[in-house]
Amino acid sequence: ITVGELAQKCNKNSSEIIKILFMLGKMVTINSLLDDESVVLLCLEFNITPEKIDPIEEDSLADDDVDDEKDLVARPPIVTIMGHVDHGKTSLLDKIRSTKVAKGEAGGITQHISSYTVEKNGQKITFVDTPGHAAFSAMRTRGTAITDIIIIVVASDDGVKPQTEEVISHAKASGCPIIIAMNKIDKETANIDMVKAQMAEKGMTPMDWGGNTEFIGVSAKTGEGIEELLENILIQAELLELKADPHAKAKAAVIESSLEKGRGPVATVIVQNGTLRIGDNIVCDTTFGRVKAITDDNGNAVKELGLSETGTVLGLNDVPITGSVMVAMDTDKEARDIATTRAEHARAKELSKSTKVSLEEMSGLIAEGKIKQLPVII
Repeated sequence: ITVGELAQKCNKNSSEIIKILFMLGKMVTINSLLDDESVVLLCLEFNITPEKIDPIEEDSLADDDVDDEKDLVARPPIVTIMGHVDHGKTSLLDKIRSTKVAKGEAGGITQHISSYTVEKNGQKITFVDTPGHAAFSAMRTRGTAITDIIIIVVASDDGVKPQTEEVISHAKASGCPIIIAMNKIDKETANIDMVKAQMAEKGMTPMDWGGNTEFIGVSAKTGEGIEELLENILIQAELLELKADPHAKAKAAVIESSLEKGRGPVATVIVQNGTLRIGDNIVCDTTFGRVKAITDDNGNAVKELGLSETGTVLGLNDVPITGSVMVAMDTDKEARDIATTRAEHARAKELSKSTKVSLEEMSGLIAEGKIKQLPVII
């Protein structure tokens, strides 16, 4: 809320509010966007009880349609594969999918997040493959936000590396169950005990050592241990009792977005609740639109995406921010209004950062040491 809007709501003069805030050490103008602390202080000053209402928050939009227990069904787990570069994350996933994604990447290193759904014993599992080197640490953090189970891949001939330690901290912070996949056990130089000892030092003690972390030896080359790994994922998923409502309004997480020639804004999403269908009116952060086309993880055109399924969506008016939540709305107008309100709010927030002050006020701030640099245009 801006100073002017608050003045109207409180039936006060804007200059009165600016004066109070100035006494509190806050420099504002009539168009400045106020933070929660300032609003609460002013309401206390005017003996008004503040109430926070934010109808455009993503979580509140997604939770409007409260799920009924009887409508909930088991949903497939979303698994994020993490680990040090060249420890075989993509190769391991390729073996599970029997495809060769890594060959198409520059230098055989995953340059972007990709997601795929596989099937084991008639049950689906969605994997999110994250880049491994330090330059993509922010993307790794994003990957953990939507995941149910994390697999940390450690090469059994290489052991724990700095990026592995970074991954461990991300994984622990997410609070998700963690499975350690010790890759490359087919190599002569493989040393499983070394990996277990190094991981134990980082607080990841193996179950056979009296800890609570599952360690599984695998080989992306021969396929050894992969069946055991998938079975462990399904056991963890069963313990988590993952449920969602397939009939609720669709809610999906954007894990990748881009502007493609001839296709326009494209968003790769994983459905977290409901079913996303062609024709749905959608809002995603400050973007909106109608789902024109959906392709699944194999590039096939589909009419809908179900629970925990992944695919690309076309139809947004702009490229959405990666990590934002896509929500299906009842009408095109509703989606447009919410996106517009969010965009205006974001713009007001950005504009309110630059505040015009008088020469006297500025001199006072310089004297107090609050202004150390003065940008000028000549």
